[in-house]
Amino acid sequence: MSEREKEREAGREVTQVGAAIDDFADYLSLVKGRSAATVRGYRSDLATLTEFAPTFRSFTIVTLRSWLANGVDQGLARTSLARRTAAARAFSTWAYNHEYLASDVAARLKTPKINRKLPQVLSTERAAELVTQPRANADNPTGPEAVRDQAMLELLYATGIRVSELTNLDVGDLDLDRMQARVTGKGNKQRVVPFGKQARLALNAWLNHGRDEIAGDTPALFVGVRGNRIDPRQVRRIVERAGQETDVPHLTPHGLRHSAATHLLEGGADLRLVQELLGHSSMQTTQIYTHVSAQRLKDVFAQAHPRA
Repeated sequence: MSEREKEREAGREVTQVGAAIDDFADYLSLVKGRSAATVRGYRSDLATLTEFAPTFRSFTIVTLRSWLANGVDQGLARTSLARRTAAARAFSTWAYNHEYLASDVAARLKTPKINRKLPQVLSTERAAELVTQPRANADNPTGPEAVRDQAMLELLYATGIRVSELTNLDVGDLDLDRMQARVTGKGNKQRVVPFGKQARLALNAWLNHGRDEIAGDTPALFVGVRGNRIDPRQVRRIVERAGQETDVPHLTPHGLRHSAATHLLEGGADLRLVQELLGHSSMQTTQIYTHVSAQRLKDVFAQAHPRA
């Protein structure tokens, strides 16, 4: 093969990799039902990978390890490196199944261990104070935004749903009589989550005395001041502000999710039921809350037992 033919072949391979990444992203979204955030993250990771492996011929285990090592040199967090590894492995399997690769090269990559921190967990008393605080401290305590904020906080703590799941809820997803909501989680998987009487009261107040005042032509359950579906960033700000007002700095919606799960387990709920409520695909993800409960038990023991 002449040098010009080799250049042409290399050029075709580069184009092929770029097109393959686009097709792979479509596969993740349309076939696997991965979230837009996951698809964006994988696409971004694979874009950096093509700098090390611009052709399928150069897509080797040595190149992949060099790419990950470069991420370490750049100071990437272990979570980012783990996502890079997952992206490469998923793409490698897809490329092998579509005959771009002769073997599933990245299957030999090992995912770096992630040092998982125990999540922040509120006490039941502090959680109860927090979800009722917005109405008491808002500039307009009876205004639609204050009523909305309390309903969102009550629902987040009552159900443990993710902030993205909360913002995607429509009015039609609620069943106030049965006190349950239909939630669409990761991978577009739907589940039904129950909520209690306090959340129902807050939701009723929002639907009957708040939402109509600011909602535009949208089916969204929670809306912003312009009447459109509320943005997750705005919800995070509302939760953080509520935390500051109750001396819980840097509180996030995920902190309420952690608290809800932990309080359920401490109250005697079965781990598998908590897994279903939270929408975890793996029991391993849910098991972190057993460690949280165990640590809290140790703390209480240390404070209360005379021979601790």
